[in-house]
Amino acid sequence: MASVYDAWATVYDAVYAYVRDDLPYYVREARRADGPVLELGCGTGRVAIALARAGIDVVGVDFSPRMLEAARRNVECAGALPGSVTLVEGDMRCLEPERVGSPFRLVLIPFRGFQSLLTVPDEVSTLEDVKRHLSPDGELIIDLFVPDPEMLVQEGDTPRHFRDVTDTSTGTRYVLWQQSAYDNYNQIIDARIIVEALDTTGVVIERRYLEFQMRYIHYWEMSHLLTAYGYEVLEVLGDFNGSPFDDTSTEMIWRVRPTSRPPHWVEARSLD
Repeated sequence: MASVYDAWATVYDAVYAYVRDDLPYYVREARRADGPVLELGCGTGRVAIALARAGIDVVGVDFSPRMLEAARRNVECAGALPGSVTLVEGDMRCLEPERVGSPFRLVLIPFRGFQSLLTVPDEVSTLEDVKRHLSPDGELIIDLFVPDPEMLVQEGDTPRHFRDVTDTSTGTRYVLWQQSAYDNYNQIIDARIIVEALDTTGVVIERRYLEFQMRYIHYWEMSHLLTAYGYEVLEVLGDFNGSPFDDTSTEMIWRVRPTSRPPHWVEARSLD
């Protein structure tokens, strides 16, 4: 099945090559879990390969066939790894146990993957499905960005320079621009990354437009969502160095585990 992220497959690794600071944290948490890891929204395998290099067995799930093709190439290029990487095409809202396997000591949804879910029912379906794939003492880690109030009122029609990057595998230089429109009623960002490929003289030889949507989530909204649907919040970090979340944080790293008691909405319904 086609995915909006299929168009990203050939440039994703170059565009987001700067995202590295989360890897030591995920490796540390996976070692602490001491068991197989399920990564939802694995993309081109950035996190999964880092975990496998540390000797951890990983099952990576993604909705985009093209991103998974890139992940398979990246795994092959990585050579012999102490841990295994199994890649599965699937939807985090309704995983197929016979394809994914279970139980897992740790489930990861890194780098905004949870924010690709655009409705609360989709978020709830994912949280409920994760519980079915966790071992009794298993944990879930979700990484979100903190919504910036100033960002949410910006005009979205003017491209803003995002960054310049070089694809280390091809040497191609890219200039990246971003346009974003904000639906603050539904908390959805319509984002476009404009990718300009340059030749050696700086002339644009290709321009492509990559679009996607994300749902932004506020701290207390996420806290209530997790507790309402049967999770205990173990900690919330504000960065991958272990700093506690506070009003200066730009990241929300939630580490949670399922509780033995029923979700709040089940308790409330049982009182009728």
